[in-house]
Amino acid sequence: MIGLDSNIVLRFLARDDPRQTVRATAIMKSLSTSLRGFIPVAVLLEVVWTMRRQYGSDRASIARIVDYLIGCEELVVESSDVVKSALYLYRQKRGDFPDCLIMRACEAAGCSQTLTFDRRAAEGNGMRLVS
Repeated sequence: MIGLDSNIVLRFLARDDPRQTVRATAIMKSLSTSLRGFIPVAVLLEVVWTMRRQYGSDRASIARIVDYLIGCEELVVESSDVVKSALYLYRQKRGDFPDCLIMRACEAAGCSQTLTFDRRAAEGNGMRLVS
C-alpha cells in the first residue's frame, strides 16, 4: 500500500495542472488490489474542502467524489465505515461533509454528544449547540 497526499488526489480529480494531472493519473492508474493507495481522513477532508472552496463543487459533486473514493477497490480510505456513515448523513441532512464526519467519528468513539459553537452544524446533523 502507498499513501496518497491530497495534491495527488486533487490533481487526478480536478485535472487543473496539465503536467501534474498526467503524473497523478499515472499514479492512480498504477494502483491495483495488490498495490492499493491509502487515503487518510485528513487527505479526504482537504480534498472535500478544496473541491468545494476552490473549484465550487456542489453537494452532489462532493457526495460523488467521496463515494468514488470509498468505493474504489484500488483505494483504502482510513476509517471507511465512519466515512460511509458520514456520507449517508451528508446526503440526508444539510450540514457540511466535515461536520458530518466529525459527528460520526464522535459517535463511533462512544461520545454521548458532540458540542459545537456552529449553529449550522447543530441544526444540520445533530451536534449540540453551545451558546
